[in-house]
Amino acid sequence: MEYKDYYKTLGVTRDAAPPEIKRAYRKLARKFHPDVSKEPDAEARFKEINEANEVLHDPEKRAAYDALGSSWHAGQDFRPPPGGVHHDFHFGADEAAEFSDFFSSIFGREFHPGAQGQRRRRGQDQTARIAIDLEDAYRGATRQLRLDVPEIGADGRVTSRTRTLNVRIPPGVTQGRQIRLAGQGAPGVNGGHAGDLYLEIEINPHRFLTTDGKDIHLRLPIAPWEAALGASVSVPTLGGTVNLKVPPGSQSGQRLRLKGRGLPGEPAGDELVMLEIVTPPATTDAAKAAYREMAERLHFNPRAEMGV
Repeated sequence: MEYKDYYKTLGVTRDAAPPEIKRAYRKLARKFHPDVSKEPDAEARFKEINEANEVLHDPEKRAAYDALGSSWHAGQDFRPPPGGVHHDFHFGADEAAEFSDFFSSIFGREFHPGAQGQRRRRGQDQTARIAIDLEDAYRGATRQLRLDVPEIGADGRVTSRTRTLNVRIPPGVTQGRQIRLAGQGAPGVNGGHAGDLYLEIEINPHRFLTTDGKDIHLRLPIAPWEAALGASVSVPTLGGTVNLKVPPGSQSGQRLRLKGRGLPGEPAGDELVMLEIVTPPATTDAAKAAYREMAERLHFNPRAEMGV
């Protein structure tokens, strides 16, 4: 197994005082909490941080850990002394299941009472995906989810059953966000608590809107005269149609911002509108005459900067 550098995990030195360890833990726990973090490895980091804090915030556990010496490095191959390092610690079996093998090798014997086969163990965390429309991400929704989950019978055999969950999607969820359903994961063993279920949000493609976090993006077609002269045009947003002022002399690719018109949150996202000038088709005599008149009157060369 690999040695874990708990001081490095929390970003503190080996002589850090308890208040410094407490501050470091709180800062990292807020950053990597699976309910709020956008980091791809948030769940794993959160467990590492909790394990490091479990050891370093307790003087006795910290002393037992420090007794291993300071010459170890994170990731180095580690073999514990026979019988572990220290045996005066008391944990529930469910707590023990949250920690790594390295942790168990140091503090493990006291939270494995009884025979190995009778040990209570927390069920594994599970993940699933749930697809929702962008409008549901904006307003929030309730979805019924059917999951096939393993179940351990009285005879110890593992079977599968279908379970139905009513899931509340909060307003403002973003692509890839995980919703944690405590105790809805795999069942525990020998009376252990069930694991947690993490639902990953997948937002279905929208007809003309895309998302980037809480921001919404829209390509907005406008007429040449609206771009040249300026105009107030109607723009679709998730909260309904609003008016947008297009400044005179606008060009294709120019971006305008509708502040707070994205997905709700603290702060709410924005809607970013990219202008796209669309020319009317020259399919009638009147349209062709209008284009010829523009060509004669405007003396406009869109390729002038290229020198052609």
